[in-house]
Amino acid sequence: MLDKIYQPKNFEGGVYRAWEDARAFAAGRGDREGARPFAIVIPPPNVTGSLHMGHALNNTLQDVLVRFERMRGRDVLWQPGTDHAGIATQMVVERQLMERQEPNRRALGREKFIKRIWQWKEESGNTIVGQLKRLGCSCDWSRLRFTMDDGLSKAVHKVFVELHRAGLIYKDKRLVNWDPELLTAISDLEVEQIETSGHLWHLRYPIEGVTFDPEDPSTFIVVATTRPETMLGDTAVAVHPDDERYKNLVGKNVVLPIVGRRIPIIADEYSDPEKGSGAVKITPAHDFNDFEVGKRHGLPMINVLSQDAQLLLHPNPEFTQGVELTPQLHATILEFNGVFRFAARTMIVDRLESEGLLEKIEDYVHSVPHGDRSGAVIEPYLTDQWYVDAATLAKPAIEAVKRGRTTFVPKTWENTYFHWMENIQPWCISRQLWWGHRIPAWYGPDGEIFVAETEADAKAQAKEHYGKDETLKRDEDVLDTWFSSALWPFSTLGWPDKTPELARYYPTDVLVTGFDIIFFWIARMMMMGLHVMDEVPFRDVYIHALVRDEKGQKMSKSKGNVIDPLELIDTYGADALRFTLAAMAAQGRDIKLAGARVEGYRNFATKLWNASRFAMMNDCVPRADFDPATAQLTVNRWIAGEAERATAAVTEALEAFRFNDAAGAIYHFIWHIYCDWYLELIKPVLMGEDEAAKAETRAMAAYVLDRALQLLHPFMPFVTEELWEKRAPEGERRESLLMLAPWPTHLGLQNAQADAEMEWVLKFVTEVRSVRAEMNVPAAAKVPLVVVGASGETKARVAAHEETLKRLARIETIDFADAPPAGSVQIVLDEATLALPLQGVIDIDAESERLKREIDKVGSEIAQLTAKLANEKFVSRAPEHVVEEQRERKSEAEATATKLAQALKRLEAVL
Repeated sequence: MLDKIYQPKNFEGGVYRAWEDARAFAAGRGDREGARPFAIVIPPPNVTGSLHMGHALNNTLQDVLVRFERMRGRDVLWQPGTDHAGIATQMVVERQLMERQEPNRRALGREKFIKRIWQWKEESGNTIVGQLKRLGCSCDWSRLRFTMDDGLSKAVHKVFVELHRAGLIYKDKRLVNWDPELLTAISDLEVEQIETSGHLWHLRYPIEGVTFDPEDPSTFIVVATTRPETMLGDTAVAVHPDDERYKNLVGKNVVLPIVGRRIPIIADEYSDPEKGSGAVKITPAHDFNDFEVGKRHGLPMINVLSQDAQLLLHPNPEFTQGVELTPQLHATILEFNGVFRFAARTMIVDRLESEGLLEKIEDYVHSVPHGDRSGAVIEPYLTDQWYVDAATLAKPAIEAVKRGRTTFVPKTWENTYFHWMENIQPWCISRQLWWGHRIPAWYGPDGEIFVAETEADAKAQAKEHYGKDETLKRDEDVLDTWFSSALWPFSTLGWPDKTPELARYYPTDVLVTGFDIIFFWIARMMMMGLHVMDEVPFRDVYIHALVRDEKGQKMSKSKGNVIDPLELIDTYGADALRFTLAAMAAQGRDIKLAGARVEGYRNFATKLWNASRFAMMNDCVPRADFDPATAQLTVNRWIAGEAERATAAVTEALEAFRFNDAAGAIYHFIWHIYCDWYLELIKPVLMGEDEAAKAETRAMAAYVLDRALQLLHPFMPFVTEELWEKRAPEGERRESLLMLAPWPTHLGLQNAQADAEMEWVLKFVTEVRSVRAEMNVPAAAKVPLVVVGASGETKARVAAHEETLKRLARIETIDFADAPPAGSVQIVLDEATLALPLQGVIDIDAESERLKREIDKVGSEIAQLTAKLANEKFVSRAPEHVVEEQRERKSEAEATATKLAQALKRLEAVL
């Protein structure tokens, strides 16, 4: 017998061990020989990571799909693995060294430091794997991969070499996001834009050949900047070609303050005539937009910062080129050189102000890029890096989606994909770290580059080039972690070796991921998969939304609104969390998560548990010889058809990635149809004397409960597996685990006559209950009911189900008449009218007054909410979640008002 109380912590661990012991997650199982493959690669979580709510949603949805397809007989591979997370992992180990007061990274040296990282990885690097198991993930853990393992490293080096050989990887000097604390380039995804209160400095740039007079605007151009320290690297001032104010100045020069550099006034549409003075300073080496302007006009690119964000004016030949090195400039270089950027900002502003070159300072709120790991303000920085020719690789990847070889769900995300791919920039793939795939490039004594998979191959190339052996030095940089992740769908299957797994499972069937990495991961996997394998890496891409807090705000530690999935699992069980996330995962809509929702679905699991206990206590156990098509009782024929309808609804929804619809369908079937109605309807049969009817009903109740467990299993695997095993006939075991049992199929069990009859019964009871509640009829009061205008069919139905109707609707007697009794509330049901004589049961006059007061109260609330939502200032200024909250309150109030009005109308018909 089941425990009296549903306690998931008592069995979840044991259930998972049973799955693992049975190798139930394994791809290529003997019982799936010849089956169609179904493959998903897990978006590899960082090896440093701990399960967060985004992981919980992403992996729940993947697990729902793989369990669904596994039960449909597919040979399922859910390929797991973790990402080496270059910056994050290096920081973790560096912090550990500091805390233990051990030598730092530089003191250890590269080789020993990397050894320490591997040591940390073995000790602590699989934390998230254990957490994914707690969530119930059914990955094939025997195939666990790591982006730095030998096989994947081999794949990375091979792809790098092949792309370089094809001219698709090259070295170039371009702007990158530079982290001056970590001293490395970082990707856009690792940059966090933070709204900051700062200043906008308006500077006067004197026009060459005219005596500067701060009182005479014709002698200077005003430009504005939020970063005055970069003005030392300015190489132009841009104005819009159509700006009449500056047409006569285009082609002339201004004299760059402090430096004395003559820089041209150029016409470029980048300048906005409506913004500020309409003139903008151009610093190609320190601003991404300015970099593009500089390329269009062939401007010099002068870097004035060092890697750690100090002014670098000497030695810096680009800075002094074409500038007269006056004693004053020489003194300025000595004064400013080596000063950190923010201190330099103050010094430069003070100098400009003292020379009359500062027009004004405005308070200014703007977004400032910060490194998400270091917290440092990021600098656009001009440096030599390795790049992938993404524009060339993007072309077939764009075409593949346009032709439908890969489809996005929801399809609207294809527009985002196309926009980025059609405007793609070179992909910077080098990072100035020690932890990662070291770039397979070696340099000869004259700087010649030799790219090869191994050092031996590089030396052979060098010998052929120089005609003798030469000492080579390997590139110090490592590859961006997204480079190895881009190869994930095929490298995890054994490529470059021609493995059986690669032949069987590539391309994969679906990728489940968030919209924020369409550019960084999905697009790059598409490019690499098509280039290397000549095939798309996946057929479908399901894009899920974000998990936000209950008010719709993004979770963040600074807001203190982060919800820990592991704490929810501890409190409510993994099944409740999984079902919550799936039930709320409507396509294109963010999830507003609250603990109360998870608690609600824990109650759903409790309802299922109690229903199973009821079934077991009434000897409703599965019978191998039971054929549901032979059922005679109307209620049993009806529930068999309902089970088939639920199967069709869940199946269709999962095939279309409508997880919320699938969850809603099985929730409705189990809670409302099976528990609330069917079990209540069959209680008299189970307690009756008709042994044949009892036997049929017990078998049907068990059969349908098994179907329900099968349909629910992908969403709530733990409780369904536990109930599947515990509900086996006494002394017997199931033929297989539930997760390996077949998915329910269509058997043609729907019966139109039984459906119509039971639908009538349910509607009868529901309508009577609803009216009783509206009229405040005491729950214990049994009232008479009169059926008016009943057809022969209705009379037959009443006769067949009279005791059920009376019991469930709390009715004392059911009679038939030609007219309703005086003082009765009436309900129309098909051709008949159900009359409830309530005179004497309730005070109709008092009840009427109560309803009128409630209608006035809710009407006032609707008026207030309508006025608030019509206030443009409120809608534009209030946080989005607050506005949405008010809209929801108005909608709920309007629904309440409608119900109250209907109730009053019923009562007024009696008066």
